[in-house]
Amino acid sequence: MGRSPTSVDTFDALEREQLCDLLDELGPAGLTVLHPWTTRDLAAHLLLRENDPLAAPGLVVPGAWARLAERRRRDLTSSPYADLIENLRRGPPWGMFRLPPVRRVANLNEFFVHHEDVRRANGGNPRTLPAGEDHSLFRNVASARRLMAMRTRDFRLDIEWAGTDKAIRSHGDAPRVRLRGLPGDLLLYLFGRESVAHVDVAGSSDAIERFQHRPRPWWWGTD
Repeated sequence: MGRSPTSVDTFDALEREQLCDLLDELGPAGLTVLHPWTTRDLAAHLLLRENDPLAAPGLVVPGAWARLAERRRRDLTSSPYADLIENLRRGPPWGMFRLPPVRRVANLNEFFVHHEDVRRANGGNPRTLPAGEDHSLFRNVASARRLMAMRTRDFRLDIEWAGTDKAIRSHGDAPRVRLRGLPGDLLLYLFGRESVAHVDVAGSSDAIERFQHRPRPWWWGTD
């Protein structure tokens, strides 16, 4: 199913293609991790992100802008489901979402995480990914960890790629938490999908308590 990626700039397209195939297969009432959202809701969210420059900032900015985005998303859900998926397959219009740096980080994160939101809500387990995609996701895990570190000094976070010697170590004397898993599962965990991410969490009870109650961007999703 789908094509094989040839560079880091194609992994987001691969995730998009495979997600659209799954959305087609499940239909508009399919489950997602983002309950009560269905597959129709998720498709509308992804389309709004790329195609509504007025409302899309509300996906990351709370308040009135977020309410506008939600109204526009709900409007999109009234469109025929097949049209939503067809438009999503086409990819974004010319603009920022076609820029390579955006594709490698924001787009890859968006489509990988939401692909898994659908897969895992419907019984899917972690996938065997192309080696290059694993490396790209682990690089993005490092970026997500840095964002988290900017929001709290209550703990230090070490991250290990299971089965390899690749790790991201933190500095400082705050209580330390270690996450170990595959890159995709680590990304899911950091983006709030703890209940479906296959990640081993270790550390003192105090460190884990601080980590579990860490400040989170409201737009990172929920279980």
